[in-house]
Amino acid sequence: MDESTAEQWAVIGAETRANQGRVADRVLMLLESLGDITDGFSTDQLTHCLQTATMAERAGADTEVVVAALCHDIGKAISVPNHPRIGAEILKPYVRNEVYEMILVHQDFQGRHYYAHFGADPDAREKHRDSVESFDLAARFADEWDQQAFDPDYDTLPLEHFEPMVREVFAKPKML
Repeated sequence: MDESTAEQWAVIGAETRANQGRVADRVLMLLESLGDITDGFSTDQLTHCLQTATMAERAGADTEVVVAALCHDIGKAISVPNHPRIGAEILKPYVRNEVYEMILVHQDFQGRHYYAHFGADPDAREKHRDSVESFDLAARFADEWDQQAFDPDYDTLPLEHFEPMVREVFAKPKML
């Protein structure tokens, strides 16, 4: 890289911008792969993500929050234990900080509903009270949408419904 020229970097930058659409393609591919993961839940993880996004949209959440709700468990396609960080880091360049943090901490917030069954602290969300930009948004996400989105009979919107939003959010990074 030390021997590269401005002209070479101009080509790299132009090609990167021209291929930005593949980010949404890959996100959609990862989401589709969640249809193969159930891990004991009453719905597969794609259905869970679709339900979470459907609930967020029906509650009037903005596009970034709806897409984050859709992608909140996308990391489970790679690693269940580290899925919140994986999902949050995929979203980070494309959403505002409070939405990134909502996904980053969602497991501890959702833990209120199940951590006790594993001997963990059901109030783990409290350790984030002073460090999360929007504690209330993270709590609303966990309590009203995420933890309720395991209903095989819920009127869930399909992935195709969310595709234009995914393409909009992932079209342009807010930072490099």
